[in-house]
Amino acid sequence: MDRNSRIYVAGHQGLVGSALVRNLKNKGYKNLIVKTQQELDLTNQTAVDYFFETAEIDYVFLAAAKVGGIGANCAFPADFILENQLIQCNVIANSYKHRVKKLLFLGSSCIYPKLCPQPIKEEYLLTGPLEKTNEAYALAKISGLKMCQYFNHQYGTNNISVMPTNLYGPNDRFDAEHSHVVPAMIVKMDTAKSTNSETVELWGTGKPRREFLYVDDMADACIFLMEEYNGTEHLNIGTGKDISIKELAYMIKDIVGYEGKLIFNKSNLDGTPRKLLDVSKIERLGWKAKMQFEEGLRNAYQYYLEYVKKNT
Repeated sequence: MDRNSRIYVAGHQGLVGSALVRNLKNKGYKNLIVKTQQELDLTNQTAVDYFFETAEIDYVFLAAAKVGGIGANCAFPADFILENQLIQCNVIANSYKHRVKKLLFLGSSCIYPKLCPQPIKEEYLLTGPLEKTNEAYALAKISGLKMCQYFNHQYGTNNISVMPTNLYGPNDRFDAEHSHVVPAMIVKMDTAKSTNSETVELWGTGKPRREFLYVDDMADACIFLMEEYNGTEHLNIGTGKDISIKELAYMIKDIVGYEGKLIFNKSNLDGTPRKLLDVSKIERLGWKAKMQFEEGLRNAYQYYLEYVKKNT
């Protein structure tokens, strides 16, 4: 990519897409193309075809997706697989049809088997059953990854795919019931602090271990790979470090300043026992995460206070 390339960021209003736009602008990229969901429905094949035909796009970051936590994935699996497959098919196929130079597809670490050896290497894909609580979303993401590879093989396209670990940071969806674990905990504990609630109930046992990556580190990695990597195989993006959900909860409790008691509801599902990515391949290419976890959590909480809580 050069600084004058026409770059389409699909999903620019979401957690990852907004971070990509911030980072691209900071790196001097000037011709960014963005469309709201109201302006362009990526599940509509005719609309996406017309957009690509008229927009003269050079590069695509495909960050648009329907996302959610365990609760949302369990409640709406048909929506998750349908909407994500439609978005991926329309954008990847039209990128080929209209001669986009390169496309980066954003996947997810949930594509890997539930009981994977740890840390998870890229080659562990499709070696065992998926975690049932997010199977529909994972299948959609596996399909997108494979679609990128098949188009490269059959048509000579330059599609690359990345599988990030759990993301958090500015512009996340802060919802106590339907968002991912970090923003959900922030909302629950800040609400309990504001209402002087003596307890906060959290989902599951707290024993599962998860890896977390600050979203601006993720965006930096994607831009690095778009500039430097042209391989067919997908790459993991993460920190190479994990933490238990219980440890995470107490870190957020301290950052929020909540003084009540945390109760783990063991009747709820835990999901995958552990999910830690092997990030040796991307580190060998020359990229490594920079944000320290506690600092990133403080940034996320500050964003919630300034931009979410004030407007609700």
